[in-house]
Amino acid sequence: MEDEGKADTCLVEFIVEPNYAGWRLDCYLGQKLGRLSRTRIQALIRKQLPALKPSSCVKPGMRLQLWRSLPKEPSVPGPEALVQVFEDEDLLVLDKPAGLPVHPSARYFHNTLVAQLAGRFLRPPSPAHRLDRETSGLLVCTKTPEAGRQLMRAFASSLVYKEYLAIGEGHPLCPRFSVEAPIAEGSAAIRIAVRICPEGKPATTHVEVLRTFHRQGRPFCLLNCRPVTGRQHQIRVHLKHAGFPLVGDKIYGPDEMYFDRFSRGLLEPAAMERLMLARHALHASVLCFEHPRSRAPMRFESALPKELQAFLEAET
Repeated sequence: MEDEGKADTCLVEFIVEPNYAGWRLDCYLGQKLGRLSRTRIQALIRKQLPALKPSSCVKPGMRLQLWRSLPKEPSVPGPEALVQVFEDEDLLVLDKPAGLPVHPSARYFHNTLVAQLAGRFLRPPSPAHRLDRETSGLLVCTKTPEAGRQLMRAFASSLVYKEYLAIGEGHPLCPRFSVEAPIAEGSAAIRIAVRICPEGKPATTHVEVLRTFHRQGRPFCLLNCRPVTGRQHQIRVHLKHAGFPLVGDKIYGPDEMYFDRFSRGLLEPAAMERLMLARHALHASVLCFEHPRSRAPMRFESALPKELQAFLEAET
């Protein structure tokens, strides 16, 4: 199973991202190992992380290592699809393609962004934040421990400015609106999903409507989304809550059970036709922060990728 030395296992490292600060260890690993029950995860913690308890609180930057079995991994975009936007002695800014997971998870071990960086750098940079596997766009990585600490604090304190381009279903009535809805972890059907809940953590997203259009007789909108907070799946669940779910979203779109069937390779053609895109339509387009060493303002922009641009251009 997860014992060192077996041929069908590998050592997987998780680095806690700022948006998970204060989570229970078993809940955090539940997000990363979504196919395992909480009972199984708690057993893994007791066996492989004896210095910690399932109820231990995780902190940003905490490193956790687990031996995991190696199922066949889905294919992902190769290193040639990972575009380098900026690099200096402290930072590496990348434009991540959709379909490439950032960190190891229940389904991905070697086919991840961190694995691609490990193959490119002697001392691999560490992602300072996260993007969902199907979300494309700007991602900043740090090359030194001090830069990592500085940027993690900036993300945790909402000092990093981010904009996302999203294609949603429907036509908003207002050109600008905000979604203020607290987010809690987990849902009845999918453990890695989140939900709007009064007892959840505060979350705010500002939205600007850039364009409305029709395709196949259905209404859609191009949105600019600015998350004030950085909760898990925040923009996706906030747009669903507002009535404009992302095109292609297998969790927060037409049917959350699409995700389960998709993850098992069983998503039917009718479901793919309803989703209209093989990926969800979310792209990290703008990223601004203070350089961790020089304190100079840094701003990076990324254009909408071709598959999302093609969706816009095919309006009818």
